Amino acid sequence: MQLDTITVTPDTLIGEVAKLKNDGWRMVTMTCVDVSEEEFQLLYHFDKELAERHLRMNLPKGQAAPSITPTLFMAVLVENEIKDHYGVCFDGLPLDFDGRLYLEDEVKATPFCKYGTVRKQ
Repeated sequence: MQLDTITVTPDTLIGEVAKLKNDGWRMVTMTCVDVSEEEFQLLYHFDKELAERHLRMNLPKGQAAPSITPTLFMAVLVENEIKDHYGVCFDGLPLDFDGRLYLEDEVKATPFCKYGTVRKQ
């Protein structure tokens, strides 16, 4: 099994996702890692014919990530899930549950963010 990781930036993410899609790669899922008080790491996981490819993007907290949903609609669920659990916002997310895909209104803090964020009223 082949495994490789490509580091991307918010400016290059959409282009890399489009290339993978056009080359026949399938998006498997997406992961968010709370790496420090200042930064998240977003990992986009793809597979094709028993090979895996990952895109890694470091994202400063408070900065929105570009949504890949317009390119790969299946990402709508994982982007909303990451927004619920980590508070990461996605620019251009066409179906935005506004942090309420899984969480109820009374939940005020992001549950998986070790340096949590709190929703303002």
